[in-house]
Amino acid sequence: MSAETYIEARPARVWELVSDIRLMPELSSELREVAWLDGSTSPGTGHRFVGRSAHDALGSWETICTIVDCEAPRRFTWAVGDPGRPSSVWSFLLQAHGEGTVLEQWAQMGPAPSGLSLAIEAMPDKEQKIVFVRLREFETGMKANLAAIKDLAERRA
Repeated sequence: MSAETYIEARPARVWELVSDIRLMPELSSELREVAWLDGSTSPGTGHRFVGRSAHDALGSWETICTIVDCEAPRRFTWAVGDPGRPSSVWSFLLQAHGEGTVLEQWAQMGPAPSGLSLAIEAMPDKEQKIVFVRLREFETGMKANLAAIKDLAERRA
């Protein structure tokens, strides 16, 4: 799943926003809190953070995330759970375009099980509906994230 937008701000400005994990709970309808782990205070490949999330149908959960690709101002990617076999991978990709930036957010589920897997196991006859609804939630969330980042970047550019 992915979504993208054009932002009238240089990649360096957009990078400041997408790589600031403390901003993400303000943008997300599910992510409630984040905190750096292991003494990290800024993004870098191998740095870890904890995320605490909640969803009306799925309950509350906590995940450990590892940044697996951090190339300023181009890519910021983190794996949820074991980085070698994550339950999901999330990324922001930035590409300079004229005076601005094309920003893409994407997510990949699996290969390890996730909350989605648990819901499907509990109701296997509703797998298609569960996946469809969750992917639409991801798409809606990504579009909202991108709109908020665009607004912040363009106001401060």
